[in-house]
Amino acid sequence: MTETVTVSTGHTFELPVTLSATIAGAVFPVDRVDVAALLPAGLDPVGTRADRAAMTVLTVRYDRVGDETIQPYDEVGVLFPAIEAGTRTVPYLSLLRRPASGYVHTLPVTTEPARAFGVDIWGYPKLVADIDVTEGRTQSAIVITGEGTLLSVSIRRPPTVPARLSGYNFTIRDDELLRAPTTLRGRVGAWFGGERGSLSFGEHPIGRELAEIDIDERPLFRLAADCEFTIGTGESLES
Repeated sequence: MTETVTVSTGHTFELPVTLSATIAGAVFPVDRVDVAALLPAGLDPVGTRADRAAMTVLTVRYDRVGDETIQPYDEVGVLFPAIEAGTRTVPYLSLLRRPASGYVHTLPVTTEPARAFGVDIWGYPKLVADIDVTEGRTQSAIVITGEGTLLSVSIRRPPTVPARLSGYNFTIRDDELLRAPTTLRGRVGAWFGGERGSLSFGEHPIGRELAEIDIDERPLFRLAADCEFTIGTGESLES
């Protein structure tokens, strides 16, 4: 089924919507208690072991959004891999099958239409920021707003192969927990361990909050994708 939605900027989207994206990311082991405190009721963190959960940092360049409904934009995301409370899962299998899935904690973007697109439809915690993205074998990004630097990250992209991965994003819209299905189609790669990740947080309030989390310097794995990324309609988990 399709759904047509018009957002506050006047742009109209048909859901599911497909975006063309270049993605680089890393999944870091983090303190499980720290992550659980940031998740909304109804979600549990995906653990890598009894005392550790995971945090995913993604740098994304979108060069097409829907039927070119809005202009291309850049994005940096911080997500916490999570499952519905009480659900049983195999930690590593869950992370590998859904490497870009989870509860979306913050999602800076470079344009107001991109912000409205995410906030109005799914409740993504987007804010407009200056994002300086450098592409190449290593993909880097620094996020700066009027309140200061939020984060800086540099990720060495692993090799990619043709793949299709499905997953979901959890968000809060109008105080309601939503789950939106996502699909990646294209070239995707994941590489365990390897070099230390370059990740730091700045003086922005969200950066200070994230800096309080106990994060391992060496990522669990790094990921990359050159793909079409499809997002479906959000489903309420509270009905």
